[in-house]
Amino acid sequence: MLNYNPLHCLPSSEELPNSDDTPVDNQLQHLIPALLESTLAIIWSERWDWFFGVNMGIYYDPNQPVLVPDGFLCLGVKRFIDEDLRLSYVLWEEKELPILALEVVSQIHRGEYSSKKELYAKKLGILYYVVYNPLRRKKSPLEVYRLVDGEYILMSGSPVWFPEIGLGIGRHRGIYQGIAREWLYWYDEEGQRLLSLEECIQEVEERASFEEQKRVVAETRARILEERLRALGVEPETLA
Repeated sequence: MLNYNPLHCLPSSEELPNSDDTPVDNQLQHLIPALLESTLAIIWSERWDWFFGVNMGIYYDPNQPVLVPDGFLCLGVKRFIDEDLRLSYVLWEEKELPILALEVVSQIHRGEYSSKKELYAKKLGILYYVVYNPLRRKKSPLEVYRLVDGEYILMSGSPVWFPEIGLGIGRHRGIYQGIAREWLYWYDEEGQRLLSLEECIQEVEERASFEEQKRVVAETRARILEERLRALGVEPETLA
């Protein structure tokens, strides 16, 4: 009897388009998720069970159009760091749903508060849905939803904590790629903001500069002391 596996008939990630070819509306739709991704690469550098996609296609049904969130996080999947990176995220290959989807709203709304939200809840069942609209004034620019009985329920908190992920997310004004503005950042359980790669480098440089300053001050003090001892007719070497 012939063994039939329907998965063998489905296209692979190598055969599917990498995206829906829809350009982003503005640079923030790339930079904001890219900042979150690069921070994860630092704090989870020793973990090999996660993936964060930026403007990458998610294929959930071979008969449905590809979904392209601005960002999405997956846990329990293999992390690739060699040259064979993911071309797209194909659910029938990965077998793990994203746990979080992120949409950054621009002046052109594309259903982030309606059709996309419904799709992520009903079709995919993604646990967390994050919407960030930096132009919003009357309501909070950042809304985070959790899936409960098939419906997204707005969460409270600032930052908002994700127990299944072990991180929180929130807004903070900072500098990324030389751009000073409000960004989205990851937070730890104590509510402390996690540093970006640029901030980590700056912290190391400042610490090194501080240590160098301390060394110069110590050497200067030692030299002055030696000069004073010699002025008193005492050779510093004899004190040792």
